[in-house]
Amino acid sequence: MSFERPNIEKMQGYAPGEQRDGSQVIKLNTNENPYPASPQVEAALRAIQIESLRRYPPPLANTFRTVAAKLHGVATENIIPTNGGDELLRLLLTTYVDTDETIVISQPSYSLYPVLAEIRGCKLLEIPLRDDWAMPDDFLDSLLKSNAKMCILVNPHAPTGALLTDEYLAQLAAGFAGILVIDEAYVDFVDPGLAYDAVPLVKAFDNVLILRSLSKGYSLAGLRFGYGVGATSLLDPMLYKTRDSYNTDTVSQHLAIAALESVAYARDTWAKVRESRTSLSKALNELGLATSPSQTNFVLCQVPKSIGAQPLYLALKERNILVRHFDQHRLQDALRISIGSDSENGALLEAIQQIIGS
Repeated sequence: MSFERPNIEKMQGYAPGEQRDGSQVIKLNTNENPYPASPQVEAALRAIQIESLRRYPPPLANTFRTVAAKLHGVATENIIPTNGGDELLRLLLTTYVDTDETIVISQPSYSLYPVLAEIRGCKLLEIPLRDDWAMPDDFLDSLLKSNAKMCILVNPHAPTGALLTDEYLAQLAAGFAGILVIDEAYVDFVDPGLAYDAVPLVKAFDNVLILRSLSKGYSLAGLRFGYGVGATSLLDPMLYKTRDSYNTDTVSQHLAIAALESVAYARDTWAKVRESRTSLSKALNELGLATSPSQTNFVLCQVPKSIGAQPLYLALKERNILVRHFDQHRLQDALRISIGSDSENGALLEAIQQIIGS
């Protein structure tokens, strides 16, 4: 006998990228930063006293909220800390989307979104991107016709790396009656020359919430710390009603504060990743693996049918190089490759040359 709710019994869970042990493994499949967190983060970790862990952490992580608010030029009340960005997504659906209501995402998109919709038991509408991975011209019209409660857009986009402008997002926010969630997990890697900044939208629109993560840009994927930036009318119900008690722990709060306070160090790693992204994309294109323009710490490349995306993925795996292959519609012929260190990128390119030349 199963005690699961019917929708849970029928669904498939989220499939994370493979985590393989061993120092010889080159992991280019889960979009981790190839550089370590800042020395200030390391010092903060070393400074934590075991005695402090016998007490509960500050429930609202107010010190972190103050630091994050200063970084983004908003009020402390406009920040909600969460146990990774994924917890914020869960909180949003739990707090705002009923089971007879609809959330809208693009297709393809972050594969956790449909899973969270199934867990919630709400409706999901996936609007296909164009063949060049751009948003369809009628996206807002489709969004309005759906009468959706919430729209979640990852920007820069995953898994393609494409960036929507803040002007376009403002048009969506102005025209949409529901909540617009902008998942900016990869925003730190956007070219500064593009002058992208969606934070002013949370001041202009009370239906916009921005998700931020310390996993990618701050090299803290193992910590699980994220936060949201939004109007108090959106954040307060989650902060004071639906959030778990003590949802961020003492250690993570200390390290997250140190990470944001050492943002200058993190920015240097972002610049290095952008440089490597340019060179890796160029090299992959020269090998016949066409890459999509990316503003993230990964590239999506199309693999010729004569080679095959899955065979190439498996051949790389045999050489202890992990990349991401999605066995889903429109992505079967593609591989998503995280930007690694220069030595890791070099090993990847050498392996691909050997595989396609054999």
